[in-house]
Amino acid sequence: MFKTLFSRMLTTYLAVTLGLLLLFGVTAGSVFRNQYITEKQQELYRESCDVAIIITDKYMDEQKRLAAQTEMLIIARRYDAMMTVQFLDEELGKCVFIDEQSADKWAACADMDITEICSRIFYQGEGTRISDDLVQNYTDMPVMSLTCPIIKDGNQTVAALVMHIDTSDMRSSLKQMWMDLLLYSIIAVALAMMAVSYITGKMTKPITDMNQIVRRYSKGEFDLRVEDDGGDDEVSQLGKSFNTMADGLNTLEEARRSFVANVSHELRSPLTSMRGFLEAMQDGTIPVEEQGKYLDIVINENRRMTAMVNDLLDLARIESGQVLLKTEAFDINELMMRTLLTFEARVDAKKLEVELDIGDKKLMVDADPSQIAQVLRNLIDNAIKFTPDGGSLRLSAKADKKQAVISVRDSGKGVDKESIPHLFERFYKAEKAHTPGESAGTGLGLAIVKRIIDQHDQEITVQSQPGKGTCFTFTLKRAADTHKVPAKLKK
Repeated sequence: MFKTLFSRMLTTYLAVTLGLLLLFGVTAGSVFRNQYITEKQQELYRESCDVAIIITDKYMDEQKRLAAQTEMLIIARRYDAMMTVQFLDEELGKCVFIDEQSADKWAACADMDITEICSRIFYQGEGTRISDDLVQNYTDMPVMSLTCPIIKDGNQTVAALVMHIDTSDMRSSLKQMWMDLLLYSIIAVALAMMAVSYITGKMTKPITDMNQIVRRYSKGEFDLRVEDDGGDDEVSQLGKSFNTMADGLNTLEEARRSFVANVSHELRSPLTSMRGFLEAMQDGTIPVEEQGKYLDIVINENRRMTAMVNDLLDLARIESGQVLLKTEAFDINELMMRTLLTFEARVDAKKLEVELDIGDKKLMVDADPSQIAQVLRNLIDNAIKFTPDGGSLRLSAKADKKQAVISVRDSGKGVDKESIPHLFERFYKAEKAHTPGESAGTGLGLAIVKRIIDQHDQEITVQSQPGKGTCFTFTLKRAADTHKVPAKLKK
């Protein structure tokens, strides 16, 4: 029953609502009841004072007694009460005042023995008291009873007053109040249930949709999205982030499929070619004297495949965080010269004009020299690959405040504007941006370059114009000292 977030939230909200309503109902009912009873008691106190004045000023005067009796009957009629006055003077004795219409109702209480009450008032000095159980043995109706002394001249008790009033109306009013509270509570609970159901459903619907969409994602359906309700709350933000993640997954899935297709093609073609040459040599189709030439082709294809697989492994290790940067201070100018020398044979073969603009002073940077060497190798390799014979290659390094700016520029055919934003994407085929042929590849070299520069918290940019060449520029953090410092690991 409580397995879903909706049921848990709904139950919690309803429990809180019911608890608050119950607390409010009990508190309000108790306050109202106490207030009602207190007002009734205060009213009885006031009337007892009026009765005392009537008795002392009029009733005890024989000439005014008839008028006093009339006033007493009026009071009894007003409150639908029974008033009994027991005088200390035996000649005055005891008198009872009841409205004629209520005589039957109070008949059971008329013979009530009040001797003990009067004794406490006359001889023990008992004051005014109000109780609810004085006549419970004589009648079943709810009665509030008041007993008080009638005092004359400030200190002389001349009589005892026992006044009973019917509180059935008061009990009915209190009962009606509780019924009204119950009715309002039921209405409030019904409204709260509808409101909470709507709000909870509104809150949990995106999460439910996400759960269903995630299940579809497991089947490879990455085109589904959570509906955007335009809100700014946490659930709406989660939905927007989920859609952003879905866009990334969809792009990644498309890139993965494209990459698998590209790599499959890159591997299948040379493997088919190598197998053909080897079978031709095996069955004698290729003469023995020409086998050396074809073996060179097979070896070159094998080297190219090995390099591609190594690039794939390097990229996977970098993206998975397995490669730790061993940063240290070193001279970037020296590293550029040493790296360029490894391409001397290829530069001479294409008769390229090389310009190295690095200045006379050392330019110390704080980075991982082996990783930066790989960046330079990949950039120089690309520059040579896409520069025609007789073209130019320019490398430069200069200091800029707290950074070193390194550039590798070629004079090749350049890259069109549409392809530039995709050059650093893993799985992007280089031949989309450059002319096919020996320059064709999978784009892994630039993807590796981008990941390495990102690991150093630096930036790499590319500028290119068709027919005017391409320039890759990246930055490195300048070292504080010009001498080498102990190596440190950085993720």
